[in-house]
Amino acid sequence: MKAFVVDRYKPGSALRLGDAPEPEVRDHDVLVEIHAASLNQLDAKIRDGEFKLILPYRLPLILGNDVAGVVLRVGAKVSGFKPGDEVYARPGQDRIGTFAEHIAIHEADVALKPVSLSMEAAASIPLVGLTAWQVLVERAQLKKGQKVLIHAGSGGVGTFAIQLAKHLGATVATTTSTENIALAKSLGADVVVDYKREDFAKNLTGYDVVLNSMGKDTLKKSLAVLKPGGKLISISGPPDVAFAKESGLNWMLRQVMRLLSFGIRRKAKQHGISYSFLFMRANGAQLNNITALIDSGVVRPVVDRSFPFAATNEAMGYLAKGHAKGKVVIKVR
Repeated sequence: MKAFVVDRYKPGSALRLGDAPEPEVRDHDVLVEIHAASLNQLDAKIRDGEFKLILPYRLPLILGNDVAGVVLRVGAKVSGFKPGDEVYARPGQDRIGTFAEHIAIHEADVALKPVSLSMEAAASIPLVGLTAWQVLVERAQLKKGQKVLIHAGSGGVGTFAIQLAKHLGATVATTTSTENIALAKSLGADVVVDYKREDFAKNLTGYDVVLNSMGKDTLKKSLAVLKPGGKLISISGPPDVAFAKESGLNWMLRQVMRLLSFGIRRKAKQHGISYSFLFMRANGAQLNNITALIDSGVVRPVVDRSFPFAATNEAMGYLAKGHAKGKVVIKVR
């Protein structure tokens, strides 16, 4: 099969289009014919080698973390899916590889595709949808009447998280650029801060939760927004000890994570705030919940551009510019 491959870690490097072996289908796997995949900042970070300590992939590696397609066949012990099913997924982090024609995924990580969505729209959802779900529902336990700040509201995670937070009954603030204010409001944001003209830390106060996807400066400033007892949850780092333990990292790497997060954890504690890092995980059951929200009209995907499979490197370059509204998708079939 054809696939886009990382041969060695190098920032900004092009992926190699070449032939790759067909995936092995284990007892609990579904083999998916890929129709569409979407791009995430995670893909660029993996390609650049930023996660090689905590995600020790064996190179060459087929890149790609989101997929929508059709089940071709199933493993001997699969009971929930059959050939012909239209599905979508974020494969387990140790089995990524959606920039290809086929992929084998554990059945626990797969869900039936929302019937209301095209393959391209469905492929835009899994990673960002699961990230938003795991931050807001699972980690923050966001409740009706609470206040949440979602940074980068026009990005992939932000566009989904705004809609999910509104569905949960929260008051939602977000940061975005001038040109994306209307988009953020259309998704349900109650307060939109134009980061080019305003300082969110001076405009917002008394918040229960912050979802951070930005750098260290934004992370530190977010403490001023939260009230005592509030939760600062970051998907962009720094990773903490709890993450290291959950990931089964060795003692040395746990100490590295402790040091990396020491500064923000100390500052958070001084403010009576909890800090945690979340690295989303594959979860088909949660995707089923997301499917229900999409098919009932509660959440809609936001797709900026779709590229043909052959133009995957061009799509990576476009995403790297940082101007995409929502997700960038590649059409494989």
